[in-house]
Amino acid sequence: MSAKDFQFLETPRQTPRTVPVAVRVLGYGEISGDFATPEASAQSGRCIDCGNPYCEHACPVHNYIPNWLKLVQDGRLFEAATLMHETNPLPEICGRVCPQDRLCEGACTLEQGDFGAVTIGSVERWVTDEAIRQGWRPDLSRVRDTGARVAIVGAGPAGLACADRLRRAGIAADVFDRQHEIGGLLTFGIPPFKLDKTVVRTRRMVLEGMGVQFHLGIEIGRDIRFDDLLADYDAVFVGTGAYTYVDGRLEGRELRGVHDALPFLVANTERLLREEPPSPEYDLAGKHVVVLGGGDTGMDCNRTAIRLGAASVTCVYRRDEPSMPGSRREVGYSREEGVRFLFQRQPVALVDDGSGHVGAVRIVETQLVEDGDGRPHPQNVAGSEADLRADVVIQAFGFQPSPPDWCDAFGIERDRHGRILTGGEGRLPQQTSHPLVFAGGDNVRGADLVVRAVYDGREAAASIARMLAAEKSNNAVAA
Repeated sequence: MSAKDFQFLETPRQTPRTVPVAVRVLGYGEISGDFATPEASAQSGRCIDCGNPYCEHACPVHNYIPNWLKLVQDGRLFEAATLMHETNPLPEICGRVCPQDRLCEGACTLEQGDFGAVTIGSVERWVTDEAIRQGWRPDLSRVRDTGARVAIVGAGPAGLACADRLRRAGIAADVFDRQHEIGGLLTFGIPPFKLDKTVVRTRRMVLEGMGVQFHLGIEIGRDIRFDDLLADYDAVFVGTGAYTYVDGRLEGRELRGVHDALPFLVANTERLLREEPPSPEYDLAGKHVVVLGGGDTGMDCNRTAIRLGAASVTCVYRRDEPSMPGSRREVGYSREEGVRFLFQRQPVALVDDGSGHVGAVRIVETQLVEDGDGRPHPQNVAGSEADLRADVVIQAFGFQPSPPDWCDAFGIERDRHGRILTGGEGRLPQQTSHPLVFAGGDNVRGADLVVRAVYDGREAAASIARMLAAEKSNNAVAA
């Protein structure tokens, strides 16, 4: 090993500076800054190129992490950006919203050795931001137009990734979305303090420069019939996400002041985009807010409630802290911003304050019981009920796919949870039971990570290109 391989001994792990808590809770700007070039190079140089890149294996899109870290260390910014895009069509977004502590950085060899993982996510974000700022764009000069056209339903991460890969294969990509901006939950579900919306708009600019066509404010099935897409395009990709909230079926959930996470987050983003004040329904100034759920969506609700002026925010989760599905980073940010956590508490009812408005959450303590499936099961403790004051309750129990009604009409099979079925015997990856329809992201997996939706879109595009190439070859032979 060379001296460079031991740079981690002299250079400690460093993340970009964050905006001080007292300042950041006053607005919605991204709280994490960017590296300067010397810092990005130094942090990249901490990678020991261990020979068995666990980081790469843990990454759902299997980024060539040690390779582009080396390029950053050597100052080869544009080459690093190009290599990133070979595996990930949305690196600047994944660098911001991926739970790196549970994925690449959690698997880093240095993390296992208590030296602190390489700051992979922050470098990934910096490379793309800086390269695009300096004029880098995907090089499609050698791409030859195939004449094929594909319709993409949904401009979320799966649809955007699919569009990127189709254009690189010389296939025209038309993206349809019912919203007035691209991004899906990247724009409307993830708060701006995690993902500034200018980042998504920049990605739109890059994709349009590649030839992707966006048709926004158009809902398939309402404005355009699905069978028209099948008639006009060679294939269709469906990336409609998961927008149906999981109902905890708590007594009192119909009370005023009880909200579901996604409508709450979407409404706040919409009014920020319009530069409007909060509506009376979502004006939390001076109110005591209780968030139910311990995932990243729950953390988004916690931190949004703080910025809306809540007097207090309490997050209730039925298991212990190590069992939380939310990233440690987001839990830490929530704590820094004043959120109180109550672990091993199960909500059992929402209590009326006497006027038809919620006044409290009835909770019960839990104990974790091993049941052999690898994850302890929460069991309520008899006699431990208590009422927790709540002027507002936000339910963040997760989301389920909500595939369009036309799936049934066109024989697109779904499982009992509503997830579109793809792959399997005789089918290409991401291909549905309809041979010309492919799908990916949350409408296939259920609510999951952005990076896994990116993977699905990428793989669907590869399958579509493969199918169309085979058809072209067969037609040529027949002729």
